[in-house]
Amino acid sequence: MDTEKTAQPAVKPDEKVQDNTPETAEEQAQARKKRNKNKGAGQVNPRQQRREEQARRKAEEAERAQKVIDAIKVSPPARPSRPRRRHWGVLVSFFVFVCLPLAVEWWYLHARAADQYASDVGFSVRTEETSSAMELLGGLSQISRASSSDTDILYEFIQSQELVSRIDERLNLREIYSKPENDPVFSFPENGTIEDLVDYWSRMVKIDYDATAGLLVLRVLAFDPVDSHTIASVIFEESSAKINELSAIAREDATRYAREELEVAIERLKQARRAITDFRNKHQLVDPQTDIQGQIGLLNTLQQQLAEALIELDILSTTTSETDPRVVQVQRKIDVIRARIRAERQKFGQAGALSGEAYSTLLGDYEELDVDREFAEQAYLSALSAFDEAKAEAQRQSRYLAPFISPTRAEKSTYPRRDMILLISALFIVLSWSTGVLLSYAIKDRR
Repeated sequence: MDTEKTAQPAVKPDEKVQDNTPETAEEQAQARKKRNKNKGAGQVNPRQQRREEQARRKAEEAERAQKVIDAIKVSPPARPSRPRRRHWGVLVSFFVFVCLPLAVEWWYLHARAADQYASDVGFSVRTEETSSAMELLGGLSQISRASSSDTDILYEFIQSQELVSRIDERLNLREIYSKPENDPVFSFPENGTIEDLVDYWSRMVKIDYDATAGLLVLRVLAFDPVDSHTIASVIFEESSAKINELSAIAREDATRYAREELEVAIERLKQARRAITDFRNKHQLVDPQTDIQGQIGLLNTLQQQLAEALIELDILSTTTSETDPRVVQVQRKIDVIRARIRAERQKFGQAGALSGEAYSTLLGDYEELDVDREFAEQAYLSALSAFDEAKAEAQRQSRYLAPFISPTRAEKSTYPRRDMILLISALFIVLSWSTGVLLSYAIKDRR
């Protein structure tokens, strides 16, 4: 087994160990000549050759490392830091743009800002549906639920100019909110417009709206606890009036269509009855059917009398001659009855009635008018029933404002929240100042 790679060659005691690692180029050249000489002499030692090869590689690596070290320039040590002009500028800017504004804000909040008192009120819009008599017999009870759509309307109404104008007319909001004389930041100027008052209203009336449950909670601020309580009470009253107005509009909408149909049915019935009245006045007939029945009864009577006269004539013909005065009289009676029957029958034809029209034509016209009248009466009864039902349904549904927090009266000032305002202002000012400093350094580094 070849152990030349792991074992070192033994050195004889009488041999002198020499350091064959060349350090300079001249020594390398001499070592190379010596190797060439040994090769030429035919004395080639493999171990010696490997040692020389390893020594040559180490020399090359050492030479390269020395070149790298010579190429590196060692910087001199840093001098001790000391404040410069830009450092003083940053410190001065921090004092001017951060400390000074915060100090002024702290002084204003604690020395000039007026105390504000809060009054809370909470309510919800409820819709109550009263069951009808038939539903009560079926065991259904009253149902009361929240109306989210009405609450949405009320939420917008509380922030609207309409409500602000109404309350301003009742309480004079400009005077209430301009009471602090030395607080121009939190007070309202007396000469402000209605638009300014609406904007200021959004600052003094905080609304918390839970759309899922349909609950509205208001926090009304004022510079006096009595004023805040009064404003909260008036807001509740105006909101209740608005809900009542919406309820009235809903009832009107529910019955308007039924009322319009009823009015149309009434007008149609009037026209049908007026047409029948005109027909009666024109033809001087109250009821053609009754008149015809009378004519038919008269014809039946004449037919009966004619039959009796014919029987009497037959009896006389068997006992007397044709020249007998009784026979002549009966014959005349028969002729008269027959003439009357013909005349009565002509009344059912052309030019038989008083107006010169046939009874069949008059009867057809009257029946047509009578059908229109009956249809109009049925339509009127149906429309009247629908209107009564719609009105009863509208009365069963009612909206009302249900307060769950009555207007409260504060005993201690809780606004403005001075610490919170200072903290938010400090955070905003420091962030703005830091951004400005970083931007200035970035611009300076780019020059």
